Amino acid sequence: MKEMTEELSENENVIELWTPLEASIDEHYEYEPSNPLFQLCSNLLYYGIAFPILTILTKLLFHLKIEGKENLKQVQGGAVSISNHVHFLDCAMVGLAWGKRKVVYTTQEESFQIPFVRKLIKLLNAIPIPKSLKSKKAFIQAVHHILGQGKVVHFYPEAALWPYCTKIRKFKNGAFDFAIKNQIPVVPMVFHFREVQGIRKMWKKKPDITLTILEPIWENELSHIDGFKQTIQEKMKEVVSEVEGRKTSKV
Repeated sequence: MKEMTEELSENENVIELWTPLEASIDEHYEYEPSNPLFQLCSNLLYYGIAFPILTILTKLLFHLKIEGKENLKQVQGGAVSISNHVHFLDCAMVGLAWGKRKVVYTTQEESFQIPFVRKLIKLLNAIPIPKSLKSKKAFIQAVHHILGQGKVVHFYPEAALWPYCTKIRKFKNGAFDFAIKNQIPVVPMVFHFREVQGIRKMWKKKPDITLTILEPIWENELSHIDGFKQTIQEKMKEVVSEVEGRKTSKV
């Protein structure tokens, strides 16, 4: 794990993944598998196995709290879902927040170079963000098509995973560009942390987790992508600032 120093880019991973396999993420990659058997297996795994197990697991390990789920009722069609990227299981927590709506998760290409994991995450609706420009064109077309079908696609605009980071880092433009071009809302979600309470303090060193869901935000047609992105980023920062402020006041 790399040190989180000022020299380290905020969009650079601090976790170095074990990636022994090659990933064939080219312009022919199938982002939307059409095989009925694949879809059946995916639904069985997502709803029948992963969802109930992760509901229990995240409650036991992190005392996960999800705030603002009522805000998701405002989203009837397609949406771009975003969050800060602070835990290996934060995508699972996002999925629990959306409930019955099956989310498509964007992830770095390297995740598809890990044995077994690459098969599992594909079944759980993850799609890789390719590195080559030629391959990215196919990725962009696929995401537009997915959103056009009224589905939800989740992005990490910070791009990199920084475990238990307590600030909102710099955002890349991709998620916001997709929302603007498809005229759909961005649903911001913020992961933040709570002190472990009670007897669990005896063995649990890492903090517990809360996921706060903000109201969907549509682009103001008078603004541009940078203004849209900044507006959302500031709203997410406000959540983190409020949480950190409450912690400070207790000291």
